[in-house]
Amino acid sequence: MAGLNLKLHIFLNIILSIVIICSPASKSFSTKSFLKCFSPHLKHNSKMVPIFSEIILTKNSSSYSSVSQSSIRNRRFLKTPSRLKPEIILTPFHESHVQAAVVCSTQNDIQIRVRSGGHDYEGLSYVSDHFSPFMIIDLNNFRSIKVDIEKEVAFVQAGASVGELYYKIAEKSGVHGFPAGSCPTVGVGGQFSGGGFGTIFRKYGLAADNIIDAIIVNVKGEILDRKSMGEDLFWAIRGGGGSSFGVILSWKVKLVRVPPTVSIFHIQKTLEEGATKLFHKWQRTANRIHEDLFLHATTGVASTNEINRKTIKVSFTSLFLGTAQKLVSLLEESFPELGLEISNCTEMSWIQSVLYFAGFSTDDPLEVLLNRNMTAGFFKAKSDYVKEAISEASLEVIWKRHIEDEGSVLIWTPYGGRMSEISDSEIAFPHRNGNLYGIQYLVYWSEDNETANHIGWMRRFYSYMEAYVSKSPRAAYLNYRDIDIGKNDIGNTSYSKASTWGVKYFKHNFKRLVSVKTKVDPCNFFRNEQSIPVMES
Repeated sequence: MAGLNLKLHIFLNIILSIVIICSPASKSFSTKSFLKCFSPHLKHNSKMVPIFSEIILTKNSSSYSSVSQSSIRNRRFLKTPSRLKPEIILTPFHESHVQAAVVCSTQNDIQIRVRSGGHDYEGLSYVSDHFSPFMIIDLNNFRSIKVDIEKEVAFVQAGASVGELYYKIAEKSGVHGFPAGSCPTVGVGGQFSGGGFGTIFRKYGLAADNIIDAIIVNVKGEILDRKSMGEDLFWAIRGGGGSSFGVILSWKVKLVRVPPTVSIFHIQKTLEEGATKLFHKWQRTANRIHEDLFLHATTGVASTNEINRKTIKVSFTSLFLGTAQKLVSLLEESFPELGLEISNCTEMSWIQSVLYFAGFSTDDPLEVLLNRNMTAGFFKAKSDYVKEAISEASLEVIWKRHIEDEGSVLIWTPYGGRMSEISDSEIAFPHRNGNLYGIQYLVYWSEDNETANHIGWMRRFYSYMEAYVSKSPRAAYLNYRDIDIGKNDIGNTSYSKASTWGVKYFKHNFKRLVSVKTKVDPCNFFRNEQSIPVMES
């Protein structure tokens, strides 16, 4: 509360001390009533922040549509019906604005969605299937990053992007990094709370494994750090998602040391060039290989020299934390079938490898990582985990089904290394030892009228893959959110209903997440289509 004028300080203390009593939602929401509650919070340090209309946008605001659409990364959600759109968009400049938004929302029966980067695969950070009315807290102004190389930590506000974090680290050091994702426009608020993995997670674990503190606004509007929130809640927001428990404002993360020289290679093979045999060997190698090596595979549909005939192209792409010569020696020993030669490899700095995996040239200026804009396309995604290698015969059938949709891409990510050493209950993210690799299924298209066909293909393909992936449960990754595996009912979330998807994302950790949720948000205020439920009484 430091910095608030005395009158506002007293006002906040009064409303934060109110005991929250669970009550059914109002039949109608009043924007006027919400604004009346929120208005006293617009001052801090006895100085006006930007004008009211820059902080709170209603459907009548001139910039409502542009701000609403600014972080939508999936065009499937650009043309949502009016009932699925937020009544209010809040773009806070100060933590007190977030506190006020939570308190006034609980008093006025309006749900909250929190958006940091907008990459939520099902759009749950900015649209609502049936939890209405709702508002968006857009954390675009919460992007401060402070890097302390001496202590090897960084303080990152939740609205910052992964690319912005990487850039700030590189400004201070050429031998430090962080094990987050490869897409630079993803917001750290969502990615870190769901787990967050990238090209060095086999060496250092997930982004969530390297979080050492967090700041969150709870349902009472209180600002809590790790000590005041307690270890149970701190455990839950590392891998269990943050949106079920409050509004995460910032993270304190532990930086990792990377060598001054890393190496990459990219080798592609079609089915006609023996890709199936190579992929079959990759399945039994990539998770057992040295943890300094990340060797993932990507499969997509490609054209052949024959008219109207398609094939599958398998791409093997690697990041090695060391020199090219060591990389070649390692592959000669563990995966000689790939035929890696020194000429296939390129040495670079770690931050240049970030550019490479983000789709930029390694010669591009690092400032490209600061660009938060990206072209939104239509897509649908799903995920799986694989514990036993798929036979060559089965792979051949999978490729035939893969070819049926030319917009389909599969990303096969090897586990092992550090991921097999960390307990599956250390944080809420449970997918650890025993997984050979994870699969991200993606399908892209360009026109709205193609949506049904491509989503139909995805669902059929996912159904077919059931025989080859993890069972009891068939696991899924929260950050590749998929509404198809189940969603909550209107009103208070049903535990029995939520368990159909909850155990897929969190396995045995789901029950503990429910226990934490019941303790910190007993009225289930922070809820969405796939939020953690409270325990049924």
